[in-house]
Amino acid sequence: MYAQHHSHEQVSDQATVARLLVEANIAYGESNNPGNRHIQRIEARLACRALLAEAQALAPTDARALGLLGRVEMDDGHLELAQAHFNASLEQDPKQPQQYTNLGYWALASERPALAEHYFQETLSLDRQSAAAFCGIAHAKRRQGFFDVAYLHYRSLLERELHWPTVYSGMLTCAENLTVDKADQQLAQDAIRLLQRDELPHQQIGGFVAAIIRQQYDLDNPNAQVFLNAASEDELLILALQKTIMPDPAVENLITLLRRAIVTEVANSAELRDELQPLTIAIARYVDRTGYALVSAEDEELLVQALNESVSAQLAMAEPTHDIAGSLILSALYGALFHQTFAVQLGQWNLVDWPAGLQPLMAASYYDRATEEAFKQNFDEKADELTLDKVDVPQAWPSWTQLAYRTESSLKTVIHTSLKLPTDDLPATLRIMICGAESGQRALELAHYLDDVEVIAVDESLANIAKATHRAQDLALQNIVFWPWSVAQRFVADGHKVHWMELGRLPSAQMTNVSLAALVNSATVSGGIVHMHTAVAEQTRGDQQILQLIEQHDLKPTRNSLRRLRRMALNNPQDELWQALLKEPDFYGLGGCRDRWFRPQDTRQLEQLMSLMSNEVDWKLVKAQDTDGQALALKPVQKQLRAEALGNGVQSLIGQPLSVYFTRRR
Repeated sequence: MYAQHHSHEQVSDQATVARLLVEANIAYGESNNPGNRHIQRIEARLACRALLAEAQALAPTDARALGLLGRVEMDDGHLELAQAHFNASLEQDPKQPQQYTNLGYWALASERPALAEHYFQETLSLDRQSAAAFCGIAHAKRRQGFFDVAYLHYRSLLERELHWPTVYSGMLTCAENLTVDKADQQLAQDAIRLLQRDELPHQQIGGFVAAIIRQQYDLDNPNAQVFLNAASEDELLILALQKTIMPDPAVENLITLLRRAIVTEVANSAELRDELQPLTIAIARYVDRTGYALVSAEDEELLVQALNESVSAQLAMAEPTHDIAGSLILSALYGALFHQTFAVQLGQWNLVDWPAGLQPLMAASYYDRATEEAFKQNFDEKADELTLDKVDVPQAWPSWTQLAYRTESSLKTVIHTSLKLPTDDLPATLRIMICGAESGQRALELAHYLDDVEVIAVDESLANIAKATHRAQDLALQNIVFWPWSVAQRFVADGHKVHWMELGRLPSAQMTNVSLAALVNSATVSGGIVHMHTAVAEQTRGDQQILQLIEQHDLKPTRNSLRRLRRMALNNPQDELWQALLKEPDFYGLGGCRDRWFRPQDTRQLEQLMSLMSNEVDWKLVKAQDTDGQALALKPVQKQLRAEALGNGVQSLIGQPLSVYFTRRR
């Protein structure tokens, strides 16, 4: 009787454990559901922990419970504990493909991609159909720099209809690093698939897409013919024009020729064909994104001038929106509608009053600019723009379309897992200051994906501040502000402190009243973190040549000057002097050129800041990474810091492509 009763109890316990594990897995799935807010995911993870605790009380050595607990610990940043649970689970049952997959992702989180690949291969030896392991191998190959192999893995996953966000994000990262040297229809389809995903940062694959288009249109062949009708049906070209900037002089020339062909046809027919409208609108959005960097011939300018006069007359006659839509599209090919003489009259309509296909262009060329101009009025720096011609007012840069994909987390988790620093004494909300935030992509990503921060983003460009503030409103973010340096300095002078300071683009030499070193020293709390880069961009031979010309001829940052300076490089693409500059995305927007040549970064700011960081009494180096994101041994980097502190410029970190993190000791 006793044995039979004991057997019934065991069966009952096993059933209870099975039920608890099912519920725990459901809760764990919710904790990793990208559709849930971070707080919801934390609550689901806590629920999962509670269910696992009940299960382990009945079955302490259950392999499935140990494995799931390891995944929970890994998500919470407890990597050593997670590894111990995975190994303990395998001791109970060595033939679990899931645990080898878990160990693979643990190795990725531990920055050991080669070991991760080994674990994923172990999984596939037990379960050849494991999509998670196959995806893990793609991640591991990418982390090791085998971008072509990883890319093919991601493509295979998409062909299996596995549309995971990490697959698209990983594929996009690989695409950035691929060389395209021949026309390939499958690559073109991949690019279309990536550009169709609204959640991806399409600006990162501008070079990849440009290389495909260069090959498809045979742009290296001086005798190649481009047909307007064929281009108007090219889905890849239209998507690329809508969502990227393509850093390729041959592609820029293609776009310029297509624009001219459209305007020439309209001049001859007095009509913009319906078939041409999607391509024309896409080109108009593209040139707006570049700040109207594309050159135009005199006859084009005369034609557009006459067209703008016609639009003014149509508006005076109160013609409806659909009757003037075609004229506005053509006008926007050569200049922002917000800058035209008829701009005030356009304000009588709301954005939704325009045809749906025209609304994205109207937003970019008119309504968004009006909104951003209103933001500028809040700052004293607006006075500097009042004397400028409308077309010479600086445009925000970089131009981007989407935030990069990130899993929602918290800054405390980042500090604990990535920097291995304690977080127990930190307040509920941490303050981040980003100096040189430019048009705000990185700042907005931090504010969007970290649930325990408030972000102060600082930049010297009022256009960047206005653009980024507008984007923050669109994203409904309440935990971020964008300020000029003057406001940020007053904020710090009033005694406010920050827990994390990140350095982006350095201030230019014109910012004579700004000292990064002094700001960092005054603003950071004890235990605060400073994240900075030791290389300074924008210093190609071509840039140096242009800076000399600007000084010699006392050039001003007008649209005409910037276009003429660009033409020197575009007219001589084979000259070694210009080749590095022609590969820079910044070169393909007037905002980027203006920053490079009329507000170049002041390297003395970085030198002074590195001198401050080399004081080991006050600052401690806690992490260093290379350009691929691989962690570096700290001792050699620390040795260079000491040399720098002693004035040894030969061993300076400045100029090396490193990302370094310091924490304030006191």
